[in-house]
Order: sequence, then C-alpha cells, then structure tokens
Amino acid sequence: MISLAVVTALLSCGGSGDKKAEGGDKKETATEDISKNPDYQKGLALVGSNDCLTCHKIDEVVTGPSYRDVANKYASAGDTIVSHLAGKIISGGNGEWGQVFMTPHAGLSREDAEAMVKYILLLKK
Repeated sequence: MISLAVVTALLSCGGSGDKKAEGGDKKETATEDISKNPDYQKGLALVGSNDCLTCHKIDEVVTGPSYRDVANKYASAGDTIVSHLAGKIISGGNGEWGQVFMTPHAGLSREDAEAMVKYILLLKK
C-alpha cells in the first residue's frame, strides 16, 4: 500500500509543463509523457520499493542530489554511464556530489540498479 502511494506521488511529481503550448516539436512531445516508457515504469517501481526516496527527490536536494540534477549531469554521457552509476548505487560512494556518503545497496541486482539509473536519466530537462 505504501509503495503504491509512493509510486502515485512520484508520478504526480513528474512535471506536466505544457510543451505543446510552447510550440511542441516531435522531440518535446516524445519527452513530455515519459511515464509510458518501460524504463521509466520499471525504474520508478524499484526506486519506490527501496530506500532511495529517503535521500533523493526528483527536484529537490535532500541528503543526496536530486534525480533531475543527476540526469542533467550524466544524460549526455552515453550508455556506459548506466553501468557506472549502477555500480555506484550498489557499492555506495562519495565525492561526486559532496562529502556525504551514499550507503551501498549490495543486495540490489545489477539489472535493477541499471533500471533505476535509466529511470533517473529519463528525468533530464
């Protein structure tokens, strides 16, 4: 029940800026509703069912960086960044975003960590 509430809250926080009113080309329209993307759906469910939201929010800095900041920083880095960031989720670490240590999530599979990263990268503005 709690997971469902978290997923619903995250979906509603995804931003619904009206790109069509701004001229909306095909690229803007395609990125406007990312909630239908399977990577978005799977990653959102995983983020909601783990402890990620304790330290991260979509648009605000909590203990760790916002997901949007992470997406903006890494989205243009190519496919190799998915594996790198998934490793950071699993192993933990610090230094990229300050001195606060991100706790390791050693029980998370590589596949699930990569799905989370793909979801986060879709949040790029």
